[in-house]
Amino acid sequence: MSESATHHGYHDQKDSHLKRLRRVEGQIRGLQRMVEEDKYCIDILTQVSAATKALQSFSLELLEEHLEHCVVDAARRGGPEAQDKVREASDAIARLVRS
Repeated sequence: MSESATHHGYHDQKDSHLKRLRRVEGQIRGLQRMVEEDKYCIDILTQVSAATKALQSFSLELLEEHLEHCVVDAARRGGPEAQDKVREASDAIARLVRS
């Protein structure tokens, strides 16, 4: 079994990704506190924007890793799996652009 079959493209950056996601989780908890404490709307929206940007940045990094690892690996093997991986990546990009 090849390494690509046992690990996802983000595997080598897993600890870094989890750290980033914990940071975003903290931002979301901060938003909850701000609402509970009746903070000013614009201040909350500013923090929503920061959390959104952090998730977008994470998404782009994960997508890049998927392209470099999963899509390239499938393309090397060729066949229907390669087409499926390209379609998956295209669909993911479309979702990110719409969000």
